[in-house]
Amino acid sequence: MNKVFDQTYEFGPFRLLASRHALLRDGRAVRLGSRALEILLLLVENAGDLVGKEALLQRVWPDTIVEEGALRTHIGALRKALGDGQEEARYILNVTGRGYRFVAPVTMVPLTAAAEAETETAYSAPLAQHNLPARLNRMIGRDEVVPAVRQQVTQRRFVTIVGPGGIGKTTVALAVAEGLVESFAGGVRFVDLSAVSDPMHVPNALGSALEISVVVENPLPGLIDFLRRRQMLLVLDNCEHVIDAVARLAEAILRRAPDIALLATSREPIRAEGERIYRLAPMAVPPAGTGLAVAEALRYPAIELFAERALSGLGGSELTDGDAALIAETCRRLDGIPLAIELVAARVDQLGLRGLAAMLDDHFLVSTQGRRTSIARHRTLGDLMGWSFALLSPIEQTVLLRLSVFRGRFTLKGAVAVASDDGA
Repeated sequence: MNKVFDQTYEFGPFRLLASRHALLRDGRAVRLGSRALEILLLLVENAGDLVGKEALLQRVWPDTIVEEGALRTHIGALRKALGDGQEEARYILNVTGRGYRFVAPVTMVPLTAAAEAETETAYSAPLAQHNLPARLNRMIGRDEVVPAVRQQVTQRRFVTIVGPGGIGKTTVALAVAEGLVESFAGGVRFVDLSAVSDPMHVPNALGSALEISVVVENPLPGLIDFLRRRQMLLVLDNCEHVIDAVARLAEAILRRAPDIALLATSREPIRAEGERIYRLAPMAVPPAGTGLAVAEALRYPAIELFAERALSGLGGSELTDGDAALIAETCRRLDGIPLAIELVAARVDQLGLRGLAAMLDDHFLVSTQGRRTSIARHRTLGDLMGWSFALLSPIEQTVLLRLSVFRGRFTLKGAVAVASDDGA
């Protein structure tokens, strides 16, 4: 497994230059961290053969003890960059418990001056204006929220959208960011932290979003050096499970990169210096006992969201005034939480409005399935609650479990009595 520094490897639409630690796809730079590129080089050099985990760890982290999770993280980044699994393309095969094998056909050709020049041109090209994911559905009910958050971002530099799971923090953040792309000379970069399990990898996730290579052991100086010369908006999404690392990163950026603004989403405040908190409220629902016709009920965002998602599964059927009360009661029971409304509305085509209302017990809500392509913790409300519960400390988990005896509203006195009952 000797390194080959004067060769170019070609596979699929990719060209890998060993001497430059550079990867091109159809002549365009694929920006990966230095560790991910080192892993790719070793796998490609031994294409078709099994490369053991120990060999990979020794090549990438010589004389350093690291967890196997770090290797899996970089393999995941590689697969994403290569489009592994998309349109039947396969590059890296996992051999359970043993290692990895590069399975795509590889052609090895001599390194040429033209190839080096092409690489230099590709890597000197400016970043795209943004990497924001496309929104597949129109946003509903946040017409006043988005301009308010946008104004705070431009005035305060660091804003965190805070709210419970499923309330729409990411949706609002994306809408805010889309409206600010032209306001920042360096554009907007979106950093999804939901897949980052180790807080130590938060800076590396930012480096990947910026499409720059950073030193794995101490990436912060390189990130700051890159950012301090640029005017950009960074969107840090899903911060709650790595919140301490995000706080340190945010403060370092704000102090040393004066033209960088931060927009974060989290289930709790990050509590970093300079942070401005925007608490996202549930969608408005009609008060109980108001007999509204459909036209009036649709003025409430929760009803509008339910109706749009429900009708998309009914082939465009029209709601009647008689449906308005059922929809309003359903949205009230869901507390105006957008994710819960979408999950339940998707079942209307199977159960009908009346059948749905009759089944709105706790078990039904927890197990209701969402879109297959949703992120794992948003596929059911049970997944959402499990993710949230796991973030609590043992004491907080105990208190929450004790408070679950209440079926509706309760007083502070009652909560204290239940939560502090050591004999329970």
